[in-house]
Amino acid sequence: MSFIRTISTRRLLVLVAGVLAVAVGGTAIALAATGAGPVPPRKPLAAAVHDALAAPAVDGVTARIKFTNHLIDSADVGEGAGPAITGASGRLWASSDHRLRLELQSDRGDVQAVVEGRRWWVYDASSNTLYRGTLQRHRQKREKRETKGVPSLARIRRQLAQVMEHANLSGAVPGDIAGRPAYRVTIGPKRNGGLLGSLQLAWDAEHGVPLRAAVYPRGSSSPVLELSATDVSFGKVPASAFAVTPPAHAKRVDLAPVRGHERGRRASFSVTAPRKLAGLSRHEVRQTGSGALVTYGQGFGGIAVIERKAEGSADNRKFVTALGTAINFRRGGVDYTVLGSLPAAKVEAAARGL
Repeated sequence: MSFIRTISTRRLLVLVAGVLAVAVGGTAIALAATGAGPVPPRKPLAAAVHDALAAPAVDGVTARIKFTNHLIDSADVGEGAGPAITGASGRLWASSDHRLRLELQSDRGDVQAVVEGRRWWVYDASSNTLYRGTLQRHRQKREKRETKGVPSLARIRRQLAQVMEHANLSGAVPGDIAGRPAYRVTIGPKRNGGLLGSLQLAWDAEHGVPLRAAVYPRGSSSPVLELSATDVSFGKVPASAFAVTPPAHAKRVDLAPVRGHERGRRASFSVTAPRKLAGLSRHEVRQTGSGALVTYGQGFGGIAVIERKAEGSADNRKFVTALGTAINFRRGGVDYTVLGSLPAAKVEAAARGL
């Protein structure tokens, strides 16, 4: 969490949007338009998932894309906001050897995002800032390590049943996405969902490659975040597509994951962690040498409080979006960030309770 001490609110928002674009791009090349393209036959969700997992692997994906962001109002971050905030068109390349490049283009400066294995970086030309880091390696359970090949249809049914204990899950809806036969599924939390309504994912019926991802706020039929493709093709991607490097003069922000030995270190200040905050019970207190993360409630309907020792000038701001609210303030030599996928009044009450 040391990067939070030096990153400005505006750059943090750019980073969040940019990394989201990388995450969505890594798992989806989205809806371009629904036309008169081929539509696959109807089938149960478990069968559609099984067939997707069993489909032959593709050598790569190339697409022209459009990223739409209605989550963050560019007026909240001032003039000069880059395409990760305002939305933009661009291109995407993904290879079978775990390389991904996403490019968003605008007259205010481009955003380049590259993932190579576990390493990634995002360059925002509008602020001349390079964010880079390493994806954390997660330990897998023995059952997952020992599982090889495509899971059986019975196993997929069992796993979907477990998901449906906590989430509302639609069937596999056939359709035409970017001129490709595809299946779409909608998933939304049954409880503790906060302002999150649902996520929509879609995949190519023939190749099993994800084709769409969109995020919807509660009670809305329009997504607040969407990555769309106007053209999609499958095939080997040349190495030159990934031969891009950020400018040497860019300002650098390293975003290293918290290591196991760092989680047990105590913050250098007294952490504020009341038992209840805005009516929610304290769930966890995680300390590091640079700060602390305190969570209240569970699921998307909870509240997170990030505390770190104050450095530099104070950045007292409030951002209200369709998916939640973030409040930054300073008190007693400590900077607080209060986040929640909840109405603004609830998050404001939490900030007052610290």
